[in-house]
Formats: sequence, C-alpha cells, structure tokens
Amino acid sequence: MSGRGGGRGGGGRGSGGRGGGGRGRRQGSGRGRPSPSFHRGGNGGRGRGLDSTRGREPSLPPPPSQVTPTQPSALSPPTTSTSSVSYPSSGVESLSREVTQKLTLEPTTAPSPPPSSSKAIRFPQRPGFGTVGRKCRVRTNHFLVRVANRDLHHYDVSISPEITSKKVNRTIIEQLTKLYRASHLGGLSPAYDGRKSLYTAGALPFDSKEFVVKLIDDDQNRGSSSSTRKERQFKVAIKLASKPDLHYLREFLRGRHFECPQETIQVLNVVLRAKPSENYTVVGRSFFSPQLGRKGELGNGIEYWMGFYQSLRPTQMGLSLNIDVSARSFYEPLLVTEFVAKHFRHANLSRPMSDQEHIKVKKALKGVKVELNHMECVKTYKIVGTSRVPISELTFTIDDQRKNVSVVKYFREKYNIVLKCASLPALQCGSEANPVYLPMELCRIVGGQRYTKRLNDQQVRALLKATCQRPRDREETINSMVRVNNFRGDNLVDREFGIQVQKELALVEARVLPAPVLKYHDSGRERSAKPGSGAWNMINKKMVNGGKVDFWTCVNFSLEYANMSKDFCDELVNMCNSKGMVFYQSPSVPIRSARSDRIDEALVDINNESRSKNKPLQLLIVILPDQTGSYGKIKRICETVLGIVSQCCQPQQAAKFSKQYFENLSLKINVKVGGRNTVLSDAIQRRIPLVSDYPTIIFGADVTHPQPGEDSNSSIAAVVASMDWPEVTKYRGIVSAQAHREEIIQDLYKTSQDSQKGVVHGGMIRELLVAFYKSTNQKPYRIIFYRDGVSEGQFSQVLLYEMDAIRKACASLQEGYMPRVTFVVVQKRHHTRLFPTEREQTDKSGNIQAGTVVDTTICHPTEFDFYLNSHAGIQGTSKPTHYHVLYDENNFTADILQVLTNNLCYTVNV
Repeated sequence: MSGRGGGRGGGGRGSGGRGGGGRGRRQGSGRGRPSPSFHRGGNGGRGRGLDSTRGREPSLPPPPSQVTPTQPSALSPPTTSTSSVSYPSSGVESLSREVTQKLTLEPTTAPSPPPSSSKAIRFPQRPGFGTVGRKCRVRTNHFLVRVANRDLHHYDVSISPEITSKKVNRTIIEQLTKLYRASHLGGLSPAYDGRKSLYTAGALPFDSKEFVVKLIDDDQNRGSSSSTRKERQFKVAIKLASKPDLHYLREFLRGRHFECPQETIQVLNVVLRAKPSENYTVVGRSFFSPQLGRKGELGNGIEYWMGFYQSLRPTQMGLSLNIDVSARSFYEPLLVTEFVAKHFRHANLSRPMSDQEHIKVKKALKGVKVELNHMECVKTYKIVGTSRVPISELTFTIDDQRKNVSVVKYFREKYNIVLKCASLPALQCGSEANPVYLPMELCRIVGGQRYTKRLNDQQVRALLKATCQRPRDREETINSMVRVNNFRGDNLVDREFGIQVQKELALVEARVLPAPVLKYHDSGRERSAKPGSGAWNMINKKMVNGGKVDFWTCVNFSLEYANMSKDFCDELVNMCNSKGMVFYQSPSVPIRSARSDRIDEALVDINNESRSKNKPLQLLIVILPDQTGSYGKIKRICETVLGIVSQCCQPQQAAKFSKQYFENLSLKINVKVGGRNTVLSDAIQRRIPLVSDYPTIIFGADVTHPQPGEDSNSSIAAVVASMDWPEVTKYRGIVSAQAHREEIIQDLYKTSQDSQKGVVHGGMIRELLVAFYKSTNQKPYRIIFYRDGVSEGQFSQVLLYEMDAIRKACASLQEGYMPRVTFVVVQKRHHTRLFPTEREQTDKSGNIQAGTVVDTTICHPTEFDFYLNSHAGIQGTSKPTHYHVLYDENNFTADILQVLTNNLCYTVNV
C-alpha cells in the first residue's frame, strides 16, 4: 500500500497535516523572547522559506468583504457590510481588545444557553448532527455514571508539618477518619485528593477545626520492634471552602447552563479515584501495579507496569467515566550496582569509573529512592548525588569518637561486610552540609518508582510491542479493569456519595464516511483511485505533478550494507521517473560511504563539495547507520544547519529492494521537492463546500516539546499552509524555536523596529499569507486553522492569543482585511477508543473502518466536536482523532466539516 488516510487531520506537518493529539502538556511558566524563525518551504515544497521583510511585498487587492460577527449564509457571495467591531486605522496594536470582546460576546446563530459568567469564552454551539455516511454502531470505553442527590461540601486541608508525599498525606487523613469519624465528623467518610482538598457528602458538624494525628514512622524503622518505632505527630486543620452544587452540573448536561462546573466534576473524580489511589501507584490520571497485568523488562534496568487511565467527563449521554489501558516505565527493584551494570553496560564493577561515566551515573541516579537492609531495620534514602572519589578513598568522622574512619573499614568492623565494589563512588544522601554516604552494592532501588527520563529507541519499541493489543483484546482488558475496580462494592463511591458506574461499555451511533476520489495524472493507466478501507496503491498511476531533481547524491552510514548504495540509488531514481518525476540519473556529487561516528563531518563535506561545483543539492539520500538513534541528528543538521532536503532510509528495509518500498520513497521525495502526488477530484471540479467557492487557505499548526528529562531544550512551533487553491494539496511550512514547553505559538505574528523602515511586520501567518498570494494571485477569503496539541485546559488561552495573532497578521497586510476564520483544535492524546460491534464492520486488522465518525453520545453536551477515525488500522487498536471547533465565522455544518476533514486526510503526502 502506497498511501493511507492515516489518522491525520487536515493541515499539519509536511505537506498534508497531522490530526495530532490534545497533548496533556503543561504550559511553561515563562515565554521569554521568541527565537529566530527557521523557514522551510519555497515553491510549495521544502527548502528555504520566504522572508516577507525582504524586497517589496505584493499589493493586495481590496478584500471581498468585511466579516461581521453575525454572518449570512456561508455559501452566499461576499458582500460589503459593516462590522460590529471597528478596527481603527491607527494600526494593528488595538486588535487584542476587539478580538477578546468578539470571542467572549459573539452571538451564535442557534439559541444558546445563558452564560454563567459574562467573561467566559463561548465556543460555537453544535450546528446539528451529521447525516452523511453509512450508519453503524460501535462500542466505546466510556461508562455511564449516575449520581444521586447529595449535599456536597468542599473543605481546605492544612497538614503541619507540611508533607510533600501524597501517600503519607492520605495515610494521615485515613488515620484521622478512623479516630474521629464517629465523634467529630458526623459519621461521614470524606474523599481526599492527597493535597489540600477534602470532600464530603453532607456538612461536617463544624466550619473549622484542628485535629492531632499520630503516625508510626514505618518508613525509617520497618523491621524494628514496636517499642523503638519513632512516632510522628501532625496537626490537621480542616476548614469549609465551598459547596459544589450538583444542580448546576445537571443543568449543564441538559444544555441549560453554559459554563461547565469543573469543581463539581472534580469532587466526583476524587471520589472515584480514592480507592485506586490507596491500592496502586498513581501517575497523573493513571494507576499502575504489577497486580493489574504483566510487567516486563525494557532493558537497562527499566521495566514496564500495566495499569489503567480513568477520568470523568461530561457528555451527551450524561456523566461518562473514560477508562483505558495504560503502561508506564519504572525502575527495576535492583541493587544499585546491578542497575549501573545494566544501564551503562558497566560489566567490570571492580574498575574505577572515568569522569564521563561518573557524571552519567550521577545524573541517572539523582532523585531515586533506595533502601538499606543490612541492619536490623530497613531505612529509605533519596539519592542527591555521588561522592567525588571512589568509596575506597572515602572517610568520615564518627560523632562519638571524633576521628576519621574509612567507609570500607567502618562496614567491615561494624557490620562484618567486606565491600566488593570499592572502586565505585558512594551514593550521597542527606544534604551538602551533612552528607550520608552509602555503598552502591548495599543499596536496593525501591520498587514502584516511575522512570521519567527519556527512553531510548529500543525501549520505546519494546514498550509499544508489549502494550499493543488488538481491539477485541483491549476491550476485554478494559472490562477486566472495571471489574477489578468494583465501584458498586466501594462504600465511599456507592453508599457515601451515591455514585453508580455502569459495568458495560457505552453503545454509540456512528457513521462511516465515504472515501474521496483521488485524481492522478492523465498519462497513467489509471487516472483516479477510490480508496477502499483507508488504503490504496500506486500501481498503474502517476503523480499528478512530478517534481524535478537535478542535483542530488547519496551517503551511506551503514557498515553492514555498505556496498549497496549505487544499485539502491539506481532503482530509486528509476522508480521516481516511472511515477512522473524528472530525476536526473547521475548524482551531482559522487555517492559515498561514511562512518557513523563522523556524521557531522560527512554531511558538511558533501554540502561544501556540492556548493563548490555550483550545484547546491536539491536532495540528499541518506542510508542510516545500522544502530538506531542517528535520525534526529541527521535531520537537524540537514534541515536547519545546512539547508538540505534529505530522505533517510533504514538500511534493513533498503537492502530488500522492495518495489513497494521504492514506491513509498518516491512519493515522499516528490512532495519534498515541490511536487504533488494526488489531488482530490472534488477540488479539481470545484465541489468542496466552503473551500472551492472562494479562495481558502488551510493552516495546520503544532508545537513539539522536548522529551522528558530534556529541561533546557527549546520547544519547536511548526505552521504549514496550503499554497494551491482550489486543490489544497501542496503545503508550505515554517518552523520556529520558542521557550521551553511553551504551548502558545509565539511567532504567528510579530513586529520589530528598523532604524530606517520603522515598524516591520512579520511572523509565520503573515509570511504564509503573502506566499499564498504569490502562488495563487488571490488572497484568502477564508482561513481554516487546524491547531494540534492543545489540551482542554488551554483552549481559551490558545484561542485568544492565536486568533489575535491571526487578526493582526491580516490587518498588517491591508487595513480592514479580515478573512473569515474557523479555528479547530485537533486532539490525539486522549483515551477514547471505538470498538466494532459486528465482525463484518471491521477492517483487516479487526478495527473499526476508515472514515468512522462519532458526534453523538460521548461528545460534548452542546459544543461542536466529533471523533473521526480516518485511517485504516495496521496493528493494535486504532485511535480516533478528536476535533473541537473553538471559533467558526464560516458557519460550517457538521457534515461539511466532517467530510472536509476526512478528505484532507487522504492528501497527506509525507
């Protein structure tokens, strides 16, 4: 199969778009100053982007209309009208207030519920439900939740001395409940979140009260006699904070209340999480334990645990508990010496470490909890570092004797333990002022600690392989998690708070949208294709627009397949030419092999040689090293340092000389050099509603954040836009570095001060709008903006900032220029799964069929959202993409937007 409508929704990376996920990412605290932009694009493909501040910009013709907050029919021709929001001629700086006002107060075409707050941002109401497609039913991992009438109360909790561990906090409140439930708590059992909030189903007999709770310090004295155990005393202050009201939640679910009562949902979430939080290891909204499924090794002293994700959500069917299978990496409970041997392949533990090894070990172990069990009692410590010298050279002062003693001698004389790994550094615990040094070989890593650092490629593959489940198996695993939770047998959930969770997965009405007809070049034996089951091939077809490659070469970093370069390139060039490209047969720079430890030097040499011949490379074919891990480095150097378009190939796959593999590579290469593989037949025939009638630009935007553990690297914002209306198939992209973990895209619009020109307008949106005009000789009347990677908690903030940037970018091009905008968030990092109910309604992998869309039952009670599974499953369980419309001046119907989004997925050319 050469193409897939792969789970990717209109507009995204490369040349089609990625229906990526609503990533649950926290926004960085400081934005800092935006970094310079790096451009990719040029002539619709990849290469250097347009610098809109250079030269003279094209003058734009008058706009077809002024857009007003309340629109006429979306399909009516543009007419001149007066906007209810005035834009002063003084410039773009005054737009922020108007954008905020419009987003907050804009009336909707359909009747909407009254807002609970006049300042709340009102997202568009659902314009109706979709009807296009073949009807079917699917099951989903949402479980209906019913809540009885209860008088909910929220209390603030303050524990002194303050404890950072949620587990210890829960133990304190659990002990308080046992001691005082009958005498002081009115017989109520509270639900506690482990931090500052406690909830009850009824009022406590007081508004404010302080309690004293005593705990035995098991953590430091396990195994010792009860008479010597250390007792700790805590003061717990409980004070009434608020009274969450279930009435407002019911009104919201019925569409009679505008703003979702998050506090009430939080109460119910805490109640449902109370028992799992006591029994399992908590990571965010997920719970993990070896009791919840198999665990397995990921290598390097890391293992995975199975578990489940759980979250309460408001939906059209009422409250829904979303439960899904999950997996996370944890430290194996090993001796630290065993971990070092596994993690760093440091087999000879009697050999002293080099300075570089020492730094790596210190970084890997910092923050990890270990336990010592060579004494009568087991003690737990947190590692803060390692000693600067080997433990054989380490001495310390014994308090009662006031003399220096070597650590090796101390353990031999005190505990009769002969240290075997004395050449290793000691683990440092305690503080810098009062350090405690412990031998690695006596310390065992405490089980159940999450491994938060970046997994290597091999570990990622192992984790994905271990957790990959077919739909039927995943559905059964989810059902087993529900049975294990046994909410109906939980006194706190069922009896105390009156919450009932249905045991069966919800049954949902769905539709399967028809696949679009794809147009190919007329010179091929097949001029069009109608994909079946989300997949199709290039047999007897030619690219609709073949790109041209005159200057190219290949570098092979593989040692095992070092001799295949020339034959491989010959086959690839022949395939590209047979599919419609114009690919010069001979390389402009001699093909070569290079060592994998000299990647930087090899790439720079190739670039210098090509430029010295006045033949700058249009394409560099790279056969990757045999060992994984070099792809990111090669891409970074080629794309951002040298400005070379590259195509990387896995040596194992390349060595097979598979026709299908060469076909797929030719499609990728064609797009990268400015060609188009296929276009939508409806686009050619001008039959796409709200796209074909007037010039329309489709944007895709995303922010990629550094991997866990990379705390200093920048986040990378990427924006692409269609350049070939009415076909909307060729995209141009720009990337820009910005502050670490900053989710809002900073460079959508920006200004700078020039000593001669004055204020210079720039930014990614402005640059792409200018490029669109140069490419089509039209300016967009509509903007459709697909925004990837935004979590629900960031909807309002991202919309306000980025809509403001879009408006300013447009106004900076021409006074009063306001194209109609539809802003759609694309979320992939959610936990909703759809399962087929009948065998004949599945694809080959057992998943739901490509094009399955759901906009009922499990979707938002009133707002415009839907789930779309545009792709065919290959392995595991398919994940639908969730689309949520945050702003819509184009008055999309459910059918028009769902069909458009599904069709755009088939134009992905990466």
